Parts: sequence; structure tokens; C-alpha cells
Amino acid sequence: MLGMRDTLRQQMVLTMAKKTLVRRAWKKAGLSEEELDTLLDGVTIPMLVQTDSLNAFQLYSELDKTRTGRPAKAGDLAPNDIIIEAGPTSFPPGPIVGEFNSVGIPAKIDKGKVSIQKTVTVVEKGQPISADMGLMLSKLDINPIEIGLILSGVIEGGTVMDASDLDLDLDGFTANLKSATSGAFNVACNIGWFTHETVSVLLSKAAGEALAVAIEAGIHNEETMPILISRAHARMLAVAGQMDSSALDDDLSSALGSAATAAAAAPAAEEAPAEEAAAEEVEEEEEGAEFGGLGDLFG
Repeated sequence: MLGMRDTLRQQMVLTMAKKTLVRRAWKKAGLSEEELDTLLDGVTIPMLVQTDSLNAFQLYSELDKTRTGRPAKAGDLAPNDIIIEAGPTSFPPGPIVGEFNSVGIPAKIDKGKVSIQKTVTVVEKGQPISADMGLMLSKLDINPIEIGLILSGVIEGGTVMDASDLDLDLDGFTANLKSATSGAFNVACNIGWFTHETVSVLLSKAAGEALAVAIEAGIHNEETMPILISRAHARMLAVAGQMDSSALDDDLSSALGSAATAAAAAPAAEEAPAEEAAAEEVEEEEEGAEFGGLGDLFG
């Protein structure tokens, strides 16, 4: 407790007192006794925490860091069902097998080690823990008794909040926020919504579509000419390949020979029927029509 207080004293004031004194001080301060009853519900050793620098959620997070486990002592009540999982332990054969079985933990020797035979619930929630059971749990490195500054509730701005309402899944919230942002970016791009974040992607897409239209329309300019010439050259070779070799000059025959050599050198695994190639091309075009979310912002 001293270590916890030393860690937290810069952020909050911790006051320990008996419930009777807490109630008297609370009433004298003119505060609602019903709110105090809500905060003290289920509390064994009360402590009042006051802070001006943290909100309710931050306070819960800081106090939650103080939680830790300790070995069970005789008479401690199990805070939850204490379950022993089946499987091997680190213990060598010896009297400990009988000790485990004496407290209801089925154990035997297996491959030179003490092994728990099956998963069992040795103590149910709310039931007392015996001294022998506490000792065996400690040997298994199971410390079921939770200690620390466990928040029961908070009053902030006149609102009483239960501790369970303050336990936020920050990792899940962050993931949801990223997913929502990515989805919003995708929608904005697909509907052509111009913002600082989307304009670069929209311009890039528009430029690509304009180039595709210009090529199909046969418009000659600095960007389309290399593509158009390459396409015309490929079509010329395709036509020449259908002609008799006697009708071809040396240059054309050489070009056809080079094209055939390049095609033969390609790995066989990369060859595919025309139908499959066409299907893949359609799929690529469909995928290209979508946006990749926030990744498009960074190329």
C-alpha cells in the first residue's frame, strides 16, 4: 500500500478511514448520502480518492494498474472460480502427487513429470479457500486473491458512475476509429468528394482514366504516343505472324524470331489460357476501381 500511495500521490489524494467516520464527514460536507452508499456498496476497506487532474476514466485506468495477485491464505474467499488446467507441471515425481490429490487436484506421473490429469474447478466463486489448497495453488504459481486500489465508483460533476462503466477497451476503440476513418475515406473517394485528404487520390484516378480514354480514342500526345506505337507494333507482328514467310523481309522475320524467342523463354508456370487471362484482367480492373482506404493517402 505504501508503494501504491507513493506512486499515485502526485495525481490524487488518498484518504483511509472507517466507514462511520467517512459517513460523518460526508454528511457534514452536505453531500448526498445515497451517492455515498452507492460508492461504498461491497467495499471492505474503504478509501476515498480525490483528484483535480484526472477525469473518471483516467482515474480508473491509473488505479487499475495497481491490481495484482497474492497467494491465498486460509479463509480467503475465492473472487472467481479457481480452475486448474490439465497438463504437465514442472514438478519431478515425489510426494507432491499425493498432496495434489488430497486437495482434489487429480495428478499422476507422466513422462518423468507430475501431470494434472484433467481440468477441474477446485474452489467456486465466493467459497473459502483452505490452508492446504492455498499452499498447492501457490506451488502452481496461482495467486487468486486480488489486491490493489480497486475502484467501486466515481462521482464527477454530480454524476455517479459505476466502475464497470469506466472500463474502456482502448485498443478496440482505436481499431474501430481507424476502421471508420478508412471507410469514410473510401466512401469520399468513390462519390468524388473533394477534400484535402482525397484530392490527390481523385486526381490520380482521373488522370489514369483520362489516359485510358485517350488511348482507346487514338488521341496522339506526348503521353499516349509510346503506348499507341507499342500497341501498333504488337498488332503488326500478330498480322505478320499469320503471313507466309516468303512475303516477309529480313527485318520483319528477325522481329518475329525475337518475339518467338522471348515467348519461349518465359516460365511455363506463367502461361495461362486466354480465358483465364481475360478473367484475371477483368478482376484487376474491378479491383482498380476501388480505393484502398487510408493507404492511398501515402501512395
